[in-house]
Amino acid sequence: MSRLLRFCLTTSLALLIVGGTSQAAIAGEIGPKLASVNAAIGPLNGNGMRFGKHANRVVPIASVTKLMMAMVVLDSGEPLDEWLTIRERDYAVNRNAYSRMRIGSELTRGDLLRIALMSSENLASDVLAMNHPGGRHAFVAAMNEKAAELGMNSSRFVDPHGLSEENIASAADLLTMLRAAHKYPTIRDYSTTPGFEARFRSPRYNLQYGNTNALVHAGSWGVTLSKTGYINEAGRCLVMVANIDGEPTAMVFLDSFGSRTPLGDASRTRQWLRSGERGSVAGAALDYERSRTSRIRERSLVSSADYQESL
Repeated sequence: MSRLLRFCLTTSLALLIVGGTSQAAIAGEIGPKLASVNAAIGPLNGNGMRFGKHANRVVPIASVTKLMMAMVVLDSGEPLDEWLTIRERDYAVNRNAYSRMRIGSELTRGDLLRIALMSSENLASDVLAMNHPGGRHAFVAAMNEKAAELGMNSSRFVDPHGLSEENIASAADLLTMLRAAHKYPTIRDYSTTPGFEARFRSPRYNLQYGNTNALVHAGSWGVTLSKTGYINEAGRCLVMVANIDGEPTAMVFLDSFGSRTPLGDASRTRQWLRSGERGSVAGAALDYERSRTSRIRERSLVSSADYQESL
């Protein structure tokens, strides 16, 4: 783990420990019971938070990173109908990043962005970054500049897709990012596309893609923005905006136990907002949360000692 990530985890843990009436403690008494280790929920139109669970803890965010990637692509003004060549990465990634796309073939910038958002295609994100003015390094720098502009002060990005555990943020920061991303009609459209056939050329072939969030298929949810994510260090993640009884609501669920746990947390959140009922979570999920929190505490104590020693 990098020194920056260790220091951020140490700082966020210290804030939780010294705050006797911390947001997490208060939320634990009045909010919904969630299986996600970290969470933040608030109205889309506003700056407040209705519920936070370890909302200021800085953690890896996996493919939720792609929402920031999408904003940078669209802010660049580069044409979405431009054909881009699928190229090998010019750097190594620290885990398997398999892609069905054929190296040397072409797809439009807009279609690459769509499959990156709806289906979390990692190589598509890299191709978009490599074709940014100034290349990948300039692209990642723009992601961090955008985060600073939005006031996401605990966030840092090192790649455009989230495969690195060093893409970090707090749930509170991601609530801010959700609100910003929702202002882009293209992100709303692409991230909630249920299914899509990408049509490549040179050579010509087609690939089918599906949305990684099952709730976009459920009309009763009215999902208007969505992004999932998963790497071991981040756990299962889901951020989305859904219409709950006529009110657009932004939800962030990070580090969940099991692939369907974020969906269950979304349902418990909707129930809580509608009726005040807090719901319940399985014992296995509670055990997972205890183990993850314990691991963060152990790493934080070690990294704090390392940091003090380096001063």
